[in-house]
Amino acid sequence: MPSMNLHARYPALTDLRTRARTRIPRFVWEYLDSGTGVEATKTRNRLMLDRVMLSPSILHGEFTPEIGTTLLGQDHALPVGIAPVGMSGMVWPDAERLLARAATATGIPYTLSTVATTRPEDVAPHLNGQGWFQMYPPRDPNIRADMLKRARDAGFSVLVMTVDVPVGSRRERQVRSGLTTPPRLTPRLMAQVARCPAWGLGMARMGMPRMPLIDDYAGQTKGLPSNKHAGYLLRTSPDWDYLRWLREAWNGPLVVKGVLRADDAARIEAEGADAVWISNHAGRQFDAAPATIEALPAIRAATSLPLILDGGIEGGLDILRAIALGADFVMMGRAWHYALGALGERGPAHFADILAEDLRANMGQLGTTRLADVRDRLLPSG
Repeated sequence: MPSMNLHARYPALTDLRTRARTRIPRFVWEYLDSGTGVEATKTRNRLMLDRVMLSPSILHGEFTPEIGTTLLGQDHALPVGIAPVGMSGMVWPDAERLLARAATATGIPYTLSTVATTRPEDVAPHLNGQGWFQMYPPRDPNIRADMLKRARDAGFSVLVMTVDVPVGSRRERQVRSGLTTPPRLTPRLMAQVARCPAWGLGMARMGMPRMPLIDDYAGQTKGLPSNKHAGYLLRTSPDWDYLRWLREAWNGPLVVKGVLRADDAARIEAEGADAVWISNHAGRQFDAAPATIEALPAIRAATSLPLILDGGIEGGLDILRAIALGADFVMMGRAWHYALGALGERGPAHFADILAEDLRANMGQLGTTRLADVRDRLLPSG
């Protein structure tokens, strides 16, 4: 368990974020922290969470809140998991394996991105059979089938289909930073690396991050422009037929990520998916999207499927806000990388402990012993 000294120095996610910013090169920080456009959607995620009010209840005596939950047939120690982040290993050296081990030790799910810097086969041994694999839909059906087989054979138990990236977004802050894909260390970027020795030494040991799963298929793609990296083979916009194909091809829980409309959620349930993941891609795709917490009530009313939510979540209170409005589980992406950037390998365990303590403290104030009871403490909006 993280030491009390860490809790004294870094009691909240804001403290981890502040330290991480000094230990990660600026061009990497801009990749991790930025949204698209003027970042209105990213800001709105936070603002709308703050509008969700819960009513404290008194005279409940001493009790220990139950902060574990069950999702898709698996028990989890916390109602929160690690969301996929592309090129995670660029944010912090060996991030995918470090986060996978931390998730397993904590008892929560870890989601590996298709565009991670580590192959599924290299991450799965650290996941104890409870890893989730997030898929950006390849247009080539042979690559698609092989990718699913590799994830399944490696032991990933849940498939996540991301549907909110039909086209690339502009992400202006990221562009201004000078970051390219794959990364090229220009003199400007090398100067930033020199100011972050822990990051630089780690990258020197690991090698410059790439997307090895995508690289494995680069030679199999046809019509790929010579000046484009292999990730462009993923540039397809899936449709409902694609979802049906994936449902038939994957023998296990299927989650559809990137949902903001109630009618889409209802149809996803009719097509046989097992859960809906409400997400606006953390404000990185479309800058006029609603906050995920705004979209949640209507989607809850439209489907009986388990609902997963991300977007602006910063601590245990935000998790309870999401549950109060109908979510069953919460995912966080940037936050776990702030923890890695701040404290290296110790960071994710410390952040998990922050979340657990925050959940217990706020459930104590609300007088709720179970997560589901938080819904009885929701105050009407407006």
